[in-house]
Amino acid sequence: MGTHQLCDLTLSSRQWPKRSLSGPRLYDLPVTGTTETTTVLIMAAGEGTRMRSSLPKVMHPVCGRPMVAWPILAAREAGARRVAVIVSPDRDISPGLPPDTETVVQPEPDGTGGAIRAALDVIAGSRSVIVLSGDVPLITADTIAALLATHRESGAGATVMTVELDDPSGYGRIIRDQSGDVARIVETKHTDELSPDVLATKEINSGTYVFEAGPLASAVGELANDNEAGEYYLPDVLPILRDQGLRVAAHIADDENANLGVNTRADLALVTAKARDQILRRHMLAGVTVIDPATTWIEADVEVGADVVVEPGTYLRGATSIADGAAIGPHATITDSTVGPGASIIHSHLVEAEVGEGAKVGPFAYLRPGARIGAGAKIGTFVEIKNSRIGAGAKVPHLAYVGDADVGAGANVGAGTITANYDGKAKHRTKIGEGARIAVNNSLVAPVEVGDGAYTGAGAVIRADVPPGALAVTDADQRNIEGYAKTREHEVEG
Repeated sequence: MGTHQLCDLTLSSRQWPKRSLSGPRLYDLPVTGTTETTTVLIMAAGEGTRMRSSLPKVMHPVCGRPMVAWPILAAREAGARRVAVIVSPDRDISPGLPPDTETVVQPEPDGTGGAIRAALDVIAGSRSVIVLSGDVPLITADTIAALLATHRESGAGATVMTVELDDPSGYGRIIRDQSGDVARIVETKHTDELSPDVLATKEINSGTYVFEAGPLASAVGELANDNEAGEYYLPDVLPILRDQGLRVAAHIADDENANLGVNTRADLALVTAKARDQILRRHMLAGVTVIDPATTWIEADVEVGADVVVEPGTYLRGATSIADGAAIGPHATITDSTVGPGASIIHSHLVEAEVGEGAKVGPFAYLRPGARIGAGAKIGTFVEIKNSRIGAGAKVPHLAYVGDADVGAGANVGAGTITANYDGKAKHRTKIGEGARIAVNNSLVAPVEVGDGAYTGAGAVIRADVPPGALAVTDADQRNIEGYAKTREHEVEG
């Protein structure tokens, strides 16, 4: 799959969140005397045409994590032992799935009921089946567990998760019977055909369900596709279950975000904004100071320690980890990097870098992949570091490029210095020893080594190794050409 401007899907190195260790949730427990548990099915085979994208809809990122991964990880956090994603044969979403995620191919795009038909082998042997949607990313583990608890307590054949909205326009309305069960779900595409009582109903169908596995498998076999789209619809199993004498219960979710689906780019922006707010709130409640949440982005899988201060304009991405007491920003972008305790990153850009305890980076520094900054080191203004180790307490204060180099502890690299690491065919390393002093405007032509405690002179071009404690100079004699300015004027006029 090609790259896409909205999504940096270098997923082979993605660090997915580990499964919660807080203990089993309700549906992780087997039925007494059996080995039957609850299976979670996640529908992700839809066309997603309204996204107008070559990227499958459920692969679009929400705060750095593919949309489809959100409900998968929520189900796992809730304790699900078996999670299966129903996919299309025409679109590969495997790069967006956490490791060990099971998939089921829906051969034809024949609706949500057809998706369940494709998964009948997965359903077999389960007690209950929870159905989630791959394009509804903000459902949480707590919401899933609460839904199943209602289902188990009600003894129903099916339980519909519902949400009450101030503006339910466009959603299927839940009509309850006298006992409080779901009598029917009324679609509202053609409002002129509906009664005022139905239109006044604010409880809507979220599209999330729990079914008893046996009745579900039987009911999908009775579904008809005699509709305009020629598809099988999962909600149509509910009246079939009621006709069989089974209850259809409802569980009102207390989180409206559990109903937020993504069909368009506008929906994606809304969901992403809400996810960002949730992430920031979680970090702030855990002891992180976010000076201006409105200008701060922290992606879903970023780890931030206590007493970290995040200044405005900061973007923390990917598998980044920020240790306790660090100061980040203003205007720092950090991707897939590690920042140690008490470190400071100001107005800088980091990608796949490591910054040690108490180190200072910026302003306007660029740490590229493989940059390893030791404890207490200083990387200053307009400095670029690539695939290099900067030792503890070393300083590269300003206007320097250090690539493919090892800089020893306590060394100092002067302004205007570069490591000339590429000979046109291959990269070579530069080694700068502990306590060495590299003067301004030096070019270190790799492979070359400057020994411990050695010095270089200003403007030097170092092509040969410098012994420990030595001074290397490459001065040329200075010549002053008298009258050059007037000669130059005549040449220009001529």
